[in-house]
Amino acid sequence: MKSLIVIFPDQLSLKMSSLKSRTPANADIYMAEWMDLKRGVRHHQKKLVFIFSCMRHFANDLKALGWQVHYKQFDQIREVNLESLVGCAIDEIKPKEVVYTLPSEYHDQIAMQTLLEQRAVAKFVLEDDRFLCSYQEFAVYAEGKKQLRMEFFYRMMRKKYQILMEKDEPVGGKWNFDGDNRQVLDDRVVIPPVDQFEIDEITAQVIEGVCERFGDHFGDIMPFFYAVRRIDALKVLNHFVNARLSVFGQYQDVMKTGEPWLFHAHISWYLNVGLLLPKECIDAVLVAYHQGKCPLNSAEGFVRQILGWREFVRGIYGLKMPEYRHGNFLEAKASLPDFYWTGKTSMNCMSQCVAQTKKYGYAHHIQRLMVLGNFALLAGIAPDAVNQWYWIVYMDAFEWVELPNVSGMILFADGGYLASKPYAAGGAYINKMSDYCKNCVFSVKEKAGKSACPFNYLYWNFLLKHQGVFQNNPRMAMMYRQLKNMNLERLEQIQRDSDVFLKGLHVGLQDQYWE
Repeated sequence: MKSLIVIFPDQLSLKMSSLKSRTPANADIYMAEWMDLKRGVRHHQKKLVFIFSCMRHFANDLKALGWQVHYKQFDQIREVNLESLVGCAIDEIKPKEVVYTLPSEYHDQIAMQTLLEQRAVAKFVLEDDRFLCSYQEFAVYAEGKKQLRMEFFYRMMRKKYQILMEKDEPVGGKWNFDGDNRQVLDDRVVIPPVDQFEIDEITAQVIEGVCERFGDHFGDIMPFFYAVRRIDALKVLNHFVNARLSVFGQYQDVMKTGEPWLFHAHISWYLNVGLLLPKECIDAVLVAYHQGKCPLNSAEGFVRQILGWREFVRGIYGLKMPEYRHGNFLEAKASLPDFYWTGKTSMNCMSQCVAQTKKYGYAHHIQRLMVLGNFALLAGIAPDAVNQWYWIVYMDAFEWVELPNVSGMILFADGGYLASKPYAAGGAYINKMSDYCKNCVFSVKEKAGKSACPFNYLYWNFLLKHQGVFQNNPRMAMMYRQLKNMNLERLEQIQRDSDVFLKGLHVGLQDQYWE
C-alpha cells in the first residue's frame, strides 16, 4: 500500500517538499482543480484558465517522471468541500498515509487537518520550503512586537541570505532605493512587448470548459497568452532580466494609458503557483546586477518585493489568521460600487485600471494600491467587499498574499499592524505618476465643486473623519498641519462635496450627482 501525496493548485513545482519526501515507487499523487469554487469565490475567467491549464501540464510532467497521478478536472468535481473531495480520494485509493506540503490558504490548512483527524490514516505534513522565511521563523521574529514593519524584516532577510550585502552593511550604503523608483516615463522610452505564448491543445480544452461552466464570471478569457509550463515561465523571467530590469527601478511606479505591462516582471502568478521559485528569481537579478546589466536601484527594488514584501505578508498571514480576516479598524461599511466590475465611471484612472484588470487579470502594484485601493480607502468601502474583489480579479491573488496587502496595506483594517500609516492620497499623486488625468472629465487641479477630481476632496474628508485616529501619527503630521490651517468654509466645502459624491456613488449616480 502506497502513500498518497496531495498537491494543491499552487504547488506546481517538482521542488515541493512533499514530492521530495517520496518516490514514484512508494507514493501516488492526488490533484484536483479545486480553487475555492464551492466557497463562492467567482474567480476571473482568465485566472481559472491559467491555473487549471498549469495544473494539467504539471500533472503530465509528473506522469512522464513515473508518478501515478489521480487527477480530477473541475467538471468532474461534485463534492461540496475540500474535506469531501480528498476524503473520497482516500476512500478510493486507500493509502497507508497522506503526505502534503502545508497549503498556502488557511481554510485548506484547517480542512486537511479536520479531515485527517477524522480518518484512521496517518498524515505527514511538511513545511513549504519554497518560501525563504518559515512560519516558525517569522513567529520568532514577530514575538513581543506590537507592530511589524517590513523594512526591518527585509534587513534581517538581507543579512540572513547575504544578498546585496558587504558583510553587515548594505551595498551602496542604503537599505532601499525607493526614492529613485518614481521617475516619470519619458514618451521616447521604448516599452518592450509582453511575452506571449501559443495556446496549445490542453489550454484550448480548458478555455472551452471554463467558457461553458464559468462564462458568467468576471473578466475576459481572450486574449490568453500566458505561460502554462515552467519552461516558458523561465523565458518570461529571462526576458524581464534582459529587456526590462535595467530601467525597472526608475519606472516601477509609472502608470500609462494603453500600456499595462511597462517594465514590470510579470512573474507574480508564476511564482504563486510554483512555476518559478523566489530564490531563483532573485539569483537571476543578482547575476545581472553583478555583470553590470542593471543599476543597483533596479536590483534592490526587485529583491525588496520578493525577499522583503512577499515573505513579510505571508508571515503575517500565517501569524494572524483567522482573526486577520475580520479586521475593520476604521469601521468602513460602504458597499463596493458597480464600476469596480464594469469600469463605467467618469473617473478615468479608475476606468482605465478596472478595464485593464478585466482584460488581463493584471494591474501592477501602484494601480492596485494608489488608484483602486486608494479609492476604496477614501470611500470607506467595507474590507470584506474589497478583499473579495481583489481575490477574484487578479491572476496572482491567493488569500495569503491578497488579504494582508488589502486589509493591512490598502485599507488599514488591521489598525496599523502591517503599515505605519494608511496609503491615502489625493489626485496629485495619480497625476504625477500617470497620464490618466489628461483625459478625465474631472480636473485634478480643482479642489472643490462639480469639476474637481473626487480624490482631492475625498482625501481631506478621510483625514477629517479619522482625525482622532491619525492626527498624532508622525508620518501624517504635515498633512494635519495643512488641515488645521484651512478655514471653516473650506472644511465645510470638503465635507459637503464628499457627502454628495458618496451618497450618489452608492445609488449608482456617481457621474451625475451634480445634476
